[in-house]
Amino acid sequence: QVQLVESGGGLVQAGGSLRLSCAASGRTFSSYVMGWFRQAPGKEREFVARITWNGGSTYLADSVKGRFTISRDNAKNTVSLQMNSLQPEDTAVYYCAAGYGSSSSWYRYDYWGQGTQVTVSS
Repeated sequence: QVQLVESGGGLVQAGGSLRLSCAASGRTFSSYVMGWFRQAPGKEREFVARITWNGGSTYLADSVKGRFTISRDNAKNTVSLQMNSLQPEDTAVYYCAAGYGSSSSWYRYDYWGQGTQVTVSS
């Protein structure tokens, strides 16, 4: 089992950057595929990015390709999401999640953080 805690959200102007971090507890962090999802008010939870257990492969949603980067540090039990060139449509609560399969579907992930708010002003 793993517990996840996100941090790094906030308010930023369009074109700005934020770096989200997710700290995991538990000795099996390196066993998990880690993902980032987001949910805007009135919308369904949306896949943003995922990274394999060893960081060897990443996959990003088309809407964030070229702007966002996902990375992980298994020695520190952390996964990060670097977000550049932020736009108002990126405004959402961002969640990190852990699962065993490489998937863009939220229901494939077993453990979730509480979320961190990202607000991008125009």
